[in-house]
Amino acid sequence: MKQIAVQPYYKIEREITDREQKYLTDEREMVLYEDRLITHRREFPLCDIFDMSYRKLGAGEGLFYLHTSKGVFSYTIRKDPTRFIRAFKEKGSK
Repeated sequence: MKQIAVQPYYKIEREITDREQKYLTDEREMVLYEDRLITHRREFPLCDIFDMSYRKLGAGEGLFYLHTSKGVFSYTIRKDPTRFIRAFKEKGSK
């Protein structure tokens, strides 16, 4: 299946060992295909996605919201998702 668009996002995970606490940044990608959207842990058929939105937080970061029939999922991003959202909306209008 052909990729239409890719949006990088990241997740910060906390690791606690005997003597210290570390924060690890896991870089991930959300990939839009012709019939679905895939993230690191989830897969959404496009027919289950109602909308996508973005809220800038400052310092180059923001929250990307995926509005689906199963709820709203948020992803922390650094790259502006305008092109990704546009690709989704153009795909839905066809």
